[in-house]
Amino acid sequence: MTTRTATTIGLAAILLWSMLALLTAATGTIPPFQLAAMTFLVGGLVGVASWIVRPQGLKALRQKPVVWALGIGGLFGYHALYFAALRWAPPAESGLINYLWPLLIVLFSSLLPGEHLQRSHIVGALLGFAGVVVLIAGRGALDARAEYMPGYLCAFVAAFVWAGYSVLSRRFGQVPTDAVAGFCLMTSLLSLVCHLAFETTVWPETTTQWLALLGLGLGPVGAAFYVWDIGMKRGDIRFLGVASYATPVLSTLLLVVAGYAEPTLTLALACGLIVAGALVATLTSKKTVPA
Repeated sequence: MTTRTATTIGLAAILLWSMLALLTAATGTIPPFQLAAMTFLVGGLVGVASWIVRPQGLKALRQKPVVWALGIGGLFGYHALYFAALRWAPPAESGLINYLWPLLIVLFSSLLPGEHLQRSHIVGALLGFAGVVVLIAGRGALDARAEYMPGYLCAFVAAFVWAGYSVLSRRFGQVPTDAVAGFCLMTSLLSLVCHLAFETTVWPETTTQWLALLGLGLGPVGAAFYVWDIGMKRGDIRFLGVASYATPVLSTLLLVVAGYAEPTLTLALACGLIVAGALVATLTSKKTVPA
């Protein structure tokens, strides 16, 4: 697999994650840990199902403890911290802080063997982050208060956890992507434990909500993690980091199309900044990614 092919596969994760908000809204009022338990179960079973025709994929679960710690810490750790951030702080501020992770991926990639951080990648990432700032600020006045500090801290740590998981996946490039199925199933189990401890169970009430839940498990909380693993291990990790800033904009566009949000001038400006950032990052990527 060439670097360009792996990068293209990794970009599919960004498209899938852009559907997360729309599908989550369509699931109704299911508590976050319950939703994570159910969708990660579906996502894990997606990988397991493929082992019926590829029984060798089961061998991917035989990994060292450090690999399991990275996978479970990345998937469950990130989501647990982000859920806590949303509980203890407003979603706008939490989301803005959390979206430091694409920039962190770009910066952390310079620590990988054989990787060299270019100025265009940093500029591109900063333009992308500026686009997210414009997008979130455009939804209403940001309200930073001292009592929200625990939530802000959780969002900040979550950004480091996801960036660390993504970049460190490159250091374990020999681990098959099939192992992600095991990480998803363990994340589902831990989410179930948290749900039983902290939440009240709420089941989907309509067929549409059940279908939305299934869609989440198959896409944003399923296939997305498999293709992201391929992109991080074999693709242009810096370009994927910059391109990740397209996720909230694409997500908002889908909400607009579905009637959950209104088109605004700030959305157009955010799109422009993020596209500009991706184009700047591409200037270097074209020189480094083989055909």
